[in-house]
Amino acid sequence: MTNDSQASDKTVKDIQNPSRRELLKCSAWAGAGVIWALSGGIPRAFALDAMGKSSDSTLLTSNFHFVQISDTHIGFNKQANPEPLKTLQLAINKINALSTPPSLILHTGDITHLSKPAEFDTAAQVLKGLPSTIHYVPGEHDTLDEGGGKAYLERYGKGTKGNGWYSFNDHGVHFIALVNVFNFQAGHEATLGDDQLKWLADDLRAVSTSTPIVVFTHIPLWTIYQPWGWGTEDGDKAIAMLRKYGSVTILNGHIHQVIQKIEGNITFHTARGTAYPQPAPGTAPSPGPMTVPVDKLRTYLGITDIKATEGDHSLALINSTLAS
Repeated sequence: MTNDSQASDKTVKDIQNPSRRELLKCSAWAGAGVIWALSGGIPRAFALDAMGKSSDSTLLTSNFHFVQISDTHIGFNKQANPEPLKTLQLAINKINALSTPPSLILHTGDITHLSKPAEFDTAAQVLKGLPSTIHYVPGEHDTLDEGGGKAYLERYGKGTKGNGWYSFNDHGVHFIALVNVFNFQAGHEATLGDDQLKWLADDLRAVSTSTPIVVFTHIPLWTIYQPWGWGTEDGDKAIAMLRKYGSVTILNGHIHQVIQKIEGNITFHTARGTAYPQPAPGTAPSPGPMTVPVDKLRTYLGITDIKATEGDHSLALINSTLAS
């Protein structure tokens, strides 16, 4: 067994049989949700009740928050969820019901299922129902057209670099959109590529180490399960550039479930999709749509709300399912 395989097996065991200590580092949650806040690199977790509220009101006193949605897979029609438009609409309704509209929304890829023009058109029409500006990165399902991602870039690539990477600032937070799905091969880890890594290094030179950073991409930058390609081969090079910053949150989709890891001042967070669940790493012969009882489907789908609390540069993550 190789060291990579041993590490992957250990990751699966940690997720499936977590100790109390490991739960603070890497967790897969169900239920109404959990809010995480970091202070000095130390995570604190608070359960949410069925109404999505936390007993610690100080964590919810926020002057800036945004929402992550992911893996809408418009065009998917298999047994795992034959009507992903309906579950996407539930997610939109949930966002619109927030007491304060989010300042912005991040979509971390797989907008469509087969990159068809009609799927992109339908997604655009439905996502107009969201209350804030949406910032996108592509998933591998958004690059299946004959042009190898041309359809995505024509719609969402204006003003971006390379295959769609870019950055922007909002409320004192520096956002970085990375792309790791071009030249995707199932079962192999993704890559960022030398050009994008060079751009990232140049981008970060203008960012002070005290500035909170949010990186969003589709496939995890850290290796969750190498045999399924759930990781980015050169992601460690990007992560190394981010270690000197005081607060870094790295968001992704792709695996359709919540797994979180804390390394110093870096929080890695994978989001639920709105279309269908996938199995936990290593618990099935391969990744892919997982069929669950119809009455349980909404407990596997959800959104993530990220809050910045005034006076504290750490960000709090609230995961909630479409059933809560």
